[in-house]
Amino acid sequence: MIASMIMLTASLSLDAHLPPLEPWQGQSEQLMQMKGPLTTDFELSEGMNSPDYQQTMAFVERLVAANPTQFKAIDIGYSKSGRAIKMLIASEQSHFTASMLKNNQKPTLLIQAGIHAGEIDGKDAAFMMLRDIALGKRRDLLSQVNILFVPILNVDGHERRSKYNRINQRGPLEMGFRTNANNLNLNRDYTKLDTPEVQAILKVIDEYQPALYLDVHVTDGADYQYDITYGFNPEFASESPAIARVLESQIKPVIDKALEKQGHIPGPLVFAMDKRDFKKGIAGWVATPRFSNGWGDLAGVPTILVENHSLKPYKQRVLGTYVLYNGLISALSKYHTQLNEAVAAEQNNMPQQLVVKRAYAKQPDTISFKGIKYKHFQSAISGQTEAKYLGEKIQYDALPIYWQKEVVTKIDVPDAFYIPPAYPEIVEKLKLHGIKVARVEEMPEPVDSLVSANVTSYEFAKAPFEGRFMVSASFSFDKVEAPKLAGWYQVSTDQIRGKLATHLLHPQAPDSFFSWGEFNTIFQRTEYVENYALEPFARSMLKENPAIALEFDRKIREDKAFADDPNARMEWLYAKTPFYDKAYLKYPILMSFKGK
Repeated sequence: MIASMIMLTASLSLDAHLPPLEPWQGQSEQLMQMKGPLTTDFELSEGMNSPDYQQTMAFVERLVAANPTQFKAIDIGYSKSGRAIKMLIASEQSHFTASMLKNNQKPTLLIQAGIHAGEIDGKDAAFMMLRDIALGKRRDLLSQVNILFVPILNVDGHERRSKYNRINQRGPLEMGFRTNANNLNLNRDYTKLDTPEVQAILKVIDEYQPALYLDVHVTDGADYQYDITYGFNPEFASESPAIARVLESQIKPVIDKALEKQGHIPGPLVFAMDKRDFKKGIAGWVATPRFSNGWGDLAGVPTILVENHSLKPYKQRVLGTYVLYNGLISALSKYHTQLNEAVAAEQNNMPQQLVVKRAYAKQPDTISFKGIKYKHFQSAISGQTEAKYLGEKIQYDALPIYWQKEVVTKIDVPDAFYIPPAYPEIVEKLKLHGIKVARVEEMPEPVDSLVSANVTSYEFAKAPFEGRFMVSASFSFDKVEAPKLAGWYQVSTDQIRGKLATHLLHPQAPDSFFSWGEFNTIFQRTEYVENYALEPFARSMLKENPAIALEFDRKIREDKAFADDPNARMEWLYAKTPFYDKAYLKYPILMSFKGK
């Protein structure tokens, strides 16, 4: 049966099932070379394929050998399978250390490819660009910026190569897999940091402090005319609005102009609200910190997420990515001072409140959009109405766009969090995030009042997500008497990454350590009670404490389900005794608020 399925699949064209293509020719085709030194595997395949891990690493070494005064390759980490994660450093004057790069008066651009290993356009585009630098064709690029390039972040997923990894993507002929060897999606790991791959990239960001972080993907949504789409959290929803303003008003126009000049169509980073009916509108996405661009927004690291259009040919996408690199380097060279000023402003701006959860607006805005015509048909296979794209252009002058403008949860920002010494792994993750942590005994000032978060209701996810059972909860907040904090850890929010620290440590944030299940042990009780001991103790307690007795009587009168449930009655009474587990449903991290 399996053999027959393989034979059937092999007999089908790899893209015959995809929507028809519009013919494309662009000036960017002139960027390719078909012979000569350092011709890439992508070019040798006439824009159809991408090299495997060994071939990729060999090409990195060839680049370094061709230009050792300007190129250096280092290992930034290793996957769980033991594969090295390489990074190539390109600098005009052998400035390869982090301190030297930061002092050479040029902005540093970090380009990351292959976080989803099937989306590998960024690797082959950067190899062409670096080849042109090595051979002297584009010496101007390193006069403008320093480049850090990670050709494959998901090195294990990259080697799970197949012609059949993506049914809705045109090329390369063989592509890697979305997740790593542990089946974890790296672009969902920027808060919980379960993977060595994302840990490695955060160490790079912390050490080299790039002026801009570019994360290159391929989107798999609906059909439209744009071949290169990219974006960042918009200013109205950004926690670093000054950075978003520079990206939107100064960086983006330069990139768009470069792409259009070379025959590409740049577009916004959006997704269809209903993939069967594009006219219902598109979703304006605001990334949370589990994603690279959401993390960058909170960390004050200018971050652009590229999503090339999966239905466009691989050659077209790769060439468009090269052009995007060119445009971005020009823009960064011209506007890095303004971008640096925006970063500094955001690092010194800690708001009193943060929005941690958003929802789509009920009423849409509108957007001009270059779409592709489609028709509906009744599918005998799916049993429902489906959409078929026709490969013909259509212009939407006022397509609805639903931005995540609705504020669902807004929190007060504590002046500090206090972490018990029993959670050193949380401290280590905070340090990987570039967040400063101090031992309490090192603090010069005493702690005034502290606030505890108490879980009042909770629900675990029905299935694991990224290897975790996530939890959502409601809380009450109480002032507590300060415990002896010797040995505890303090995380002040008055620091460069205070916004990020708040999202990680405040339990109401959807991407907090709490929400990702780091504190699930608080939901279990390990000491119990027998009614033969509780019943006489409770009788004495009610007799000696009239307030508890009145509360108990009122609950019995007003709550019939409670009154009819002996277990609920005894559990309620047990919770009032001094024997009750005081740590049960208590979030162990404490918060302090100035003036409260």
